Amino acid sequence: WDQIRVVAVWDIPTASDFGHVVLKNPRNGSEDSAPAPSPSVGGGNSSTWIYEQPTMFENCKELTPNYRVRWTLRVDENMIDIGLEAATKVMNYMALGWANPNSSSKLMVGADVAVTGFSEEGLPFADDYYITKYSECMIDKDGGVKGVCPDTMYEGSDPVGLVNNTKLVYGHRKDGVSFIRFQRPLKSVDKKYDLPVNHMDNMTVIWALGLIKPPDTLRPYYLPQNHGGTYGHLILNVSDHVNDCLGPLDAEDKEDQDLIIADAKEPLVVSTGPSLHYPNPPNPSKVIYINKKEAPVLRVERGVPVKFSIQAGHDVALYVTSDPIGGNATLRNMSETIYFGGPEAEGVQASPMELVWAPDRNTPDQVYYQSVYTQKMGWRVQVVDGGLPDMYNNSVVLDDQQVTLFWTLSKNSISIAARSEKKSGYLAIGFGSGMLNSFAYVVWIDDDGKGHVKTYWIDGKDASSIHPTKENLTYVRCKSENGIITLEFTRPLNPSCNRDERPECGNIIDPTTPLRVIWAMGARWSGDNLSERNMHSVTSSRPVRVLLMRGSAEAEEDLRPVLAVHGFMMFLAWGILLPGGILAARYLKHVKGDGWYQIHVYLQYSGLAIVLLGFLFAVAELRGFYFGSLHVKFGITAIFLACAQPVNAYLRPKRPPNGEEVSSNRLLWEYIHVIVGRCAIVTGIAALFSGMKHLGERYGGENVRGLNWALIIWFLIGALTAMYLEYREKKRRRDRIFGRSNWVLGNGEEDIDLLSPSQAITEKESHPSDRMEVQLEPLSR
Repeated sequence: WDQIRVVAVWDIPTASDFGHVVLKNPRNGSEDSAPAPSPSVGGGNSSTWIYEQPTMFENCKELTPNYRVRWTLRVDENMIDIGLEAATKVMNYMALGWANPNSSSKLMVGADVAVTGFSEEGLPFADDYYITKYSECMIDKDGGVKGVCPDTMYEGSDPVGLVNNTKLVYGHRKDGVSFIRFQRPLKSVDKKYDLPVNHMDNMTVIWALGLIKPPDTLRPYYLPQNHGGTYGHLILNVSDHVNDCLGPLDAEDKEDQDLIIADAKEPLVVSTGPSLHYPNPPNPSKVIYINKKEAPVLRVERGVPVKFSIQAGHDVALYVTSDPIGGNATLRNMSETIYFGGPEAEGVQASPMELVWAPDRNTPDQVYYQSVYTQKMGWRVQVVDGGLPDMYNNSVVLDDQQVTLFWTLSKNSISIAARSEKKSGYLAIGFGSGMLNSFAYVVWIDDDGKGHVKTYWIDGKDASSIHPTKENLTYVRCKSENGIITLEFTRPLNPSCNRDERPECGNIIDPTTPLRVIWAMGARWSGDNLSERNMHSVTSSRPVRVLLMRGSAEAEEDLRPVLAVHGFMMFLAWGILLPGGILAARYLKHVKGDGWYQIHVYLQYSGLAIVLLGFLFAVAELRGFYFGSLHVKFGITAIFLACAQPVNAYLRPKRPPNGEEVSSNRLLWEYIHVIVGRCAIVTGIAALFSGMKHLGERYGGENVRGLNWALIIWFLIGALTAMYLEYREKKRRRDRIFGRSNWVLGNGEEDIDLLSPSQAITEKESHPSDRMEVQLEPLSR
């Protein structure tokens, strides 16, 4: 025994340490290597010492069959070490503290408690809390803090640690059992929120277990939720020796690792990170992460290809094997079956290696992903038959890669499924550009393990703005597996009710229009009496535009600058230059010379050049040309008609000499030129308005309605201006006939060539000897 240093229960096939004791002989080594060595029960002459582990205490009290408190009293140091141990979920907190001696009925009010648990990163925490009310920690309108709140919230900050006197010593979570050790002073310097602990008196101790809400932007603290029925109190004298804890705690759900369900379309990002709670100790300090989760359980489906993006470094080569230890079993003279990967399956973030693995019917139900070079860096792979990717035709990963959306379109309905990729108390997906004015579908599992699904209309950011609805959902299913929530339902594309009857009647899904989808997750949901405690702890940062017909998605993004330039150029052309050229040809012919003709030509050619440039900008920015949308159809038609005008002008028949009858070809050409030009303007204006509609659909611009009204007002002003000019033109012609002049000249401006007025003037000057007829008429007949 003098040569034995460790006694352990060891599983050889999986190299698992089920428990061990470190033995030490003080004659063969320094006592400083143990944190706080204490002699064994045998007495002072024993030569064998036992290392004191963080889980060792002098006393233990069973609060419930699944919850224990351990403690060691250090009166000389004015300190008590407390250990809380519970077979509970990783999302739950463990709380214990002393009640106010002056309280008789409401023991929790005025109590000084320590709240412990594990963060979302798997790190333990222990903080000092003070209870002023039977509720969650809330901040009222005056800035006051009420409820079960950290001491630091009451004071605003605690820079020197005078308020938060609970000190975390150690914590771990194994096989579904949480254990946290912390210290607190018997008599604290904080007289306001801490209660003194008299180690010689019988004092009332309160305890509770329940869900804890992770920090958010409003409250950067872990806040306990309602503990339900798991709470109690007892009379305890910490000086008494108590040990009624028999054997270890046994949790029903021993699997604590994150579960990742592989999807055929989305790659699994393989990287490495620190080992915080690896499921099979002992293990190296660096282990494999998949999608930013430490050594998760990976579930794949037979027949569904799984894509890996390997960026764990050149020293980590991924492979899937039958060996639970990995690290190349042949080096241990063991045999293994390799199903995927090998020494070549390695890469870095700058240059990842992408490989595809398709499990087949011969793949066992359980295999392991590991590193070729280092043992025990990965964990289990569950191989199952079928699943959501097989049941639905399309799937996309929503914003932040925390929720996966599945759907199958039918003629008049759509089947939708949503699956969270992290543990939570509830999952909500919504249709809309944000929480405001969105339709939400919420699924949660109650304390009895029963699933619930409800629909809502949200028109605000507080609990009172979440209104239950009665949508026609069929084939509704939901489940929670190891904290991963899945929701499935089928609903009609167009509700059968009238939009004016209920808000949900306006929840129409158009497969040809992108569907904006958002999501949120939190600790707890309630079917009735929603409050601030149901606030989400994590949500999507922006909506994702799901293209239902194409089976793809794209993130909502801001308007691209080049597309903004495209819109401005089209407005400049179709809203100013081209209409201006038409007005010049129509209403400026009475101006002396051919100025109206020059203005007409310059404006038309300038507008056409800007139209073509704007079109090329849009095609280059979108990297392609798509004729599917109404905006593109109007735009191409308008551009075609505009380009036809210069060709039309080039092919115009010659103007007949003065006094001769206009030919039928010339007359037909004039009609075609006028009609095509006006059709081009009308189609161009329609393209402008359809472009505004497309802007609202694609980017959800809040100012689209205002821009539409501005465009309408602009063209109304243009129409009124044209009406006024038409009135002035008719009045001018009437005045010319019945005006002050006693003469009426024939062969006037009406005979000037529409497109080449200077030609007529030139012809007249070249024949000065020609006779000109003048007709005289009296002013009144």
